Amino acid sequence: TMSLREHALSLFYGAVGTIRPAPMLRRALKLQKGGWPQLLVKEQAFPVKRDLYLVGFGKAVLGMAAAAEEILGDHLTRGIINVPLGIQESLQRAGMQEVLLKPHSKIQVIEGAKNNLPDAEALKGAIAIQELAEGLTADDLLLVLISGRGGSALLPAPIPPILLEEKETLTKMLASRGAAIQELNIVRKTLSVLKGGGLAQLAHPAQVVSLILSDVIGDPLDIIASGPTAASSHSVQDCLQILTKYNLLHNLPKSVQTVLSSSPTKPTSPENYSHVSNIILGSNTLALEEAKRQAEGLGYAALVLSAAVQGEVGHVATLYCQLIQLLCLGFTSLGEGPPSDELRGNLLQLAAELQIPGLDLQEFLQALRGLGSDRPVCILAGGETTVQLQGTGKGGRNQELALRVGLGLHKAQATGASSPQGRCEILFLSGGTDGQDGPTEAAGAFCSPGLVAEALQEGLDVEAFLRNNDSYTFFSQFQGGRHLLVTGLTGTNVMDIQAILIRAM
Repeated sequence: TMSLREHALSLFYGAVGTIRPAPMLRRALKLQKGGWPQLLVKEQAFPVKRDLYLVGFGKAVLGMAAAAEEILGDHLTRGIINVPLGIQESLQRAGMQEVLLKPHSKIQVIEGAKNNLPDAEALKGAIAIQELAEGLTADDLLLVLISGRGGSALLPAPIPPILLEEKETLTKMLASRGAAIQELNIVRKTLSVLKGGGLAQLAHPAQVVSLILSDVIGDPLDIIASGPTAASSHSVQDCLQILTKYNLLHNLPKSVQTVLSSSPTKPTSPENYSHVSNIILGSNTLALEEAKRQAEGLGYAALVLSAAVQGEVGHVATLYCQLIQLLCLGFTSLGEGPPSDELRGNLLQLAAELQIPGLDLQEFLQALRGLGSDRPVCILAGGETTVQLQGTGKGGRNQELALRVGLGLHKAQATGASSPQGRCEILFLSGGTDGQDGPTEAAGAFCSPGLVAEALQEGLDVEAFLRNNDSYTFFSQFQGGRHLLVTGLTGTNVMDIQAILIRAM
């Protein structure tokens, strides 16, 4: 029989495989030739009356563009994509030829946004994309490829007379005062030519078809890469409110004041986007569905908890630990009575505090009860946690989550709060779908209930590593690094995936 670790790896690779840019695009995009060629996207048909153009921006766009050019062939007139600095060389080194453009490609590649920050190169690419969009006619079709991660930084085009440096300074000031990412994006969109639906408006009257890889919880079209082809749900008033909230309204550069005072007060109405089709091709939900299919194929009773798990990593770890204990009680026919009632109550309270969008935990626990204890169980979840940095160590949110779950299970065992753990085999995995977790070469890590005790035997103090946010160093030193999840770059990104695997011993 395969180990739980082998099963977990198989699920993770299956999930990532289904959202790899090139295969994902080949499944969704077809060109129907004939009297009048048509672009078919997930059963929707778009006539190619004259010229077909392509633009794109973001981390995973290179692979999407390579597959699109293969499918479109001679029908593609020309393309421009903006991708992160150094990505072609990294993929070349990793031997991922299939996500690189062929020699003599009609698609121009511009690399920029070093360290995911807008820069002169990214601006050059954004201006080239803007000029292409402005020159289109009603008979043209513009295919837009958007990959959430890095998409926003790779499309900087401040409204004149604002300079890129001025916009950047303002963004940094907001961030340093504690503005949330949504607030930063609202300000960026308001001061941008292409974001907040600007690209779609410039391409009018051409038909615009946007294929999107989402890295945002809930897949909101106007937030992914700051929504260049989606109607913005925000106005200049929202931007002014945010600047007032962080006390920045009175020391804005002159250029920003000029733009804000002449901006339209209402967002563009959705009917102005009738020439646009936005289609989500890849998301965390799709990756989890594939992982569930794989788990069932391996004989597990599988359930998806949520594709929108968010919150501080310590709280999320506690949620997973309590869920694991509840599952173990079910396996040992102790699933009814006080211990399990108490765990259920704690779980419901925690879930309420975490405010995970769309999660009905009561309903989920009901479904768990119906699984029975005759088959191993797999619980899957996805999303993106946050880490409050206290130390100077090296790690990432997935490795820290795995280490905290290991510690939580160890403590529960030590207090006897979950004696049934001893009768179950348990594995927890957390990994980033892009193959990277923080500044390390790992995508994430595995843990099991024995991890802390085994680490102590090797002289490693888990709590000390966690205090220093040093999960990567811990996993590298522990048992020769065999608990690290190392996949290499995947060329895609739909946030993180977690899996809990449990079977009776």
